[in-house]
Amino acid sequence: QVQLVESGGGLVPPGGSLRLSCAASGSIVSIYAMAWYRQAPGKQRELVAAITSGGNTDYEDSVKGRFIISRDNAKNTVYLQMSSLKSEDTAVYYCNADLKYVASSISYRRVHWGQGTQVTVSS
Repeated sequence: QVQLVESGGGLVPPGGSLRLSCAASGSIVSIYAMAWYRQAPGKQRELVAAITSGGNTDYEDSVKGRFIISRDNAKNTVYLQMSSLKSEDTAVYYCNADLKYVASSISYRRVHWGQGTQVTVSS
């Protein structure tokens, strides 16, 4: 089956940078879009950035100009380069992928979620 594994989270001071990675594995036929969501303590999960198979991107307003989403199609991997980090960026970041995969000779298309990686911005 399909699995999404995030990495790259950690503790950074305000103004610092982090690069998150998410690798999709399994019997994947194609990935139509990948995205990063985040959920801060006591708050609802929100979309941070998304990228389609054609390379179109979308960003949450508060991260525009600071975060960059990219993907390596050959590696089924999406990245989130985060710069000028603020305390309000502190959250668990989740990878998301709309993909087509094969299981028992049957193809499926659905959204998959990663387990999340913690990003903490603090002095």
